[in-house]
Amino acid sequence: MSKRIVIYALCVVCLLVNAADGTEKADELVSNPNFQPSPTSELPQDWTVWKPIWEPAACSIKSTKKGLLIQGKDPYAVGGVTQEIKNIKGGQAYAIEALCEFENKPTPYQSVLVRLYWLRAGRLLHPAGILLKSPAIKGNAGTFADVLIAPDSADVARISLEVKWPRGGSVVWKSVSMQPTARPKPRKVKVGAVYLRPRNSTPEKNMALWCEQIDAAGKLGLDIVCLGEVIQSVGTSATILDCAQQIPGPATEQLGLAAKKNSIYVVATINEKAGDVVYNTAVLIDRRGNLAGKYRKVHLPREEWKQGVRPGDQYPVFETDFGKVAIQICYDWFFPEPESIFALKCAEIIFAPTWGNTLPDKDGCVDGETTFRVRARDNGVYMVPCVYDGNSMVIDPMGRILASSNGKTGVFWAEIDLNKKEPLDWVGHWRSIAPRHRMPETYAPLLETERKTTP
Repeated sequence: MSKRIVIYALCVVCLLVNAADGTEKADELVSNPNFQPSPTSELPQDWTVWKPIWEPAACSIKSTKKGLLIQGKDPYAVGGVTQEIKNIKGGQAYAIEALCEFENKPTPYQSVLVRLYWLRAGRLLHPAGILLKSPAIKGNAGTFADVLIAPDSADVARISLEVKWPRGGSVVWKSVSMQPTARPKPRKVKVGAVYLRPRNSTPEKNMALWCEQIDAAGKLGLDIVCLGEVIQSVGTSATILDCAQQIPGPATEQLGLAAKKNSIYVVATINEKAGDVVYNTAVLIDRRGNLAGKYRKVHLPREEWKQGVRPGDQYPVFETDFGKVAIQICYDWFFPEPESIFALKCAEIIFAPTWGNTLPDKDGCVDGETTFRVRARDNGVYMVPCVYDGNSMVIDPMGRILASSNGKTGVFWAEIDLNKKEPLDWVGHWRSIAPRHRMPETYAPLLETERKTTP
């Protein structure tokens, strides 16, 4: 055997050993991923420390046997380390993973961040970069893992490990990795809303009309369609005494048959009878025609509570075969809290069967259309209102109207990609930022149920 072959074989063995013992792999882009200290300091080699301009608010940072230790005497201290990764290819997907441990850390989701900046010729392509998904927490350990796609013009990436407001705790960064990977597939969903307002009808005729719309949505190949509020009684003389029924019951069975026939998810509301209580309840029917979940309307206008309708007290989020969805009902949209709670529970699409409106602004006054768009933008979610006044719509997380009935009857839909991350001009991708920047400890006044005076 020649010396060249022997040397080559030894190199292969070394690579296999390195892969087995956890040291750097051939396609690892991060230099010094385990934060080994520089020969001349306690700081990690190949990493750049960043501190705030106001020095008293700076965290202390040093490499230890356990990893990179970041802590601060000031509970609102900040600090971190960065590293620039060269030879980035535009359009390439990169898998990033960072492992850390917490000590006395009450708010890891708010205080421990991994951010990636993309650069071109030394200039940031976006000033905020993009945050990796919130860490998966197990005991005192946190794992950040995400796949990000480099913009076409990017040639450098900057990884930033950040600690914000340790509040008496500390963070030990154990390792960080960035490697090329396959691009994630788009998560495309065809979402629709119906515009239909029955008139001079009956509950039985209404159900037939709504099921016709489910059939139309099925022919369009939609994944999910939203019907209106209390679909049995709208446009009829029927009262809640005439229409209230158990769930599951006759109405959900009829909706289920239509959903199964068209292999589509269906959202609608009916009056639910639960013992001696009646609710305005939204149902989610799955593709097989089964009841997948229900939401009881929380905020009730005078037209309902004066009839004896009882409010719900939960904000459930439902898992579908394409993502997580939530449902609110009509008057709920006057209050910002429901959408915020749904978003915090990871809902990606919020459906809104609504007797009220999505009318455009008039005389400078904000009306339903703007409010729904703002709710979507505030929470980084898709909003799908189905209304009887104005237009049924599909609205994206930036507040854009992707589909609108424009005064017509029928099914109106858009194909959306739930894996799409679109940044705001200055802030960045809002959905990944908002939960980290909320200050829930200051929101106690929202929990006060009694006031000394009425505003």
